[in-house]
Amino acid sequence: MYAFGLCIDRNYLTPGLVTVAALADSLTPSARRGAALRVLTLDLVPAHVVLLAHLAERAGFGSFDAARCSPLRASRMADTSYISLTTYLRFEFTPAFVRRPHLIYVDADMLVRGDLAAPLHGLRAGEIGAVRDEFNPAVGESPALPGAAERWPHLRGRPYYNAGLLWARTSDLACLRAGVRRALTEHREHILHNDQDALNLWLLHHGRVREAAPTYNRFEVGRFLERGDWVRRVVTRPLRPDPTAAVVHFVGPEKPWQAACPPTEDVREYRALLRRTMRHVRALGAAHPEPTGMR
Repeated sequence: MYAFGLCIDRNYLTPGLVTVAALADSLTPSARRGAALRVLTLDLVPAHVVLLAHLAERAGFGSFDAARCSPLRASRMADTSYISLTTYLRFEFTPAFVRRPHLIYVDADMLVRGDLAAPLHGLRAGEIGAVRDEFNPAVGESPALPGAAERWPHLRGRPYYNAGLLWARTSDLACLRAGVRRALTEHREHILHNDQDALNLWLLHHGRVREAAPTYNRFEVGRFLERGDWVRRVVTRPLRPDPTAAVVHFVGPEKPWQAACPPTEDVREYRALLRRTMRHVRALGAAHPEPTGMR
C-alpha cells in the first residue's frame, strides 16, 4: 500500500495533471485502485483541487487528497531561475496526510512510463530510496554542494542524488524533514540546488540511501544537445533516448509543455500524453486551457 506524492502550484497545474495521467497509465487497473494520490500546494485554488480530484477519480485511483501548507521556515532559495519555493514541499508529507505505509514522491516535470513501486521492495526502516543525479553524480565533481568537499574531504566522490523521485516509509518522513531542516540551518553556505542540496547534505552526514536503478530517473538530454555539447562531458552513458527508462525527467528551465522547447523524441512523446490528458480534462467539463502551441 503506497501513495504518490506531488507538489503542485498554479504554474505547474498542467504538468501536474499530465503526471496524474502518466502515473495511471503506468499501473494496472487493480494497482490504481490500491494506490493513493496526495498533493501539497502553496497556492492552488479550490477549483484546481477539484479538477485534480476528478481526474484522479476518472483515472481509477482509489484515494485522493490535497492540502495547502508552507515549507520549512529555514528554506533557502539559492536558485530561483525557474524553481519556486514549492520545491520544498516535498519534505512536508506526514503519515497522517499520506495514510499509507509508503510514499513515492514524484516531481511534476516527469514522463512516467513504468511501475514506480518496485524500489519499495526491500526498502528498510530508516532508508530513503533515490537515484543518482546524472548531471551531478558525485560530491566535489560538479557545482552541487559548493565548498562541501573542501570542508569535508572524506565526502569527495560520494554519490549525489536527484530529489525528483524518492521512496520512503511514512514512518521515516519526520526524520527526513528534521534532517533537511538541520542541514538548512547548519550548512546554508553549501546550498546551491535548493532543496536537493539540503537533502544530500542530510544523506551524507546522517541519512541512509537505498539506491535505485538509473532507469528510474533518466534525464532527457536531447534539449540540452540542441543548445551545446556540455552534456557530452558530464553524462557518460549513450545520449540517445532510452526506451527502457521507467521515468524521463525534464530537468532544467526548458519544459516539454512550453511551445519553445526543442521537440526531441521524448518531448514529442510527452506532448502526445499532454494532448490526451487535456481531452480527459475537457471531458470533465473543466475550462483549463491547453498550453499555447501544443495542439
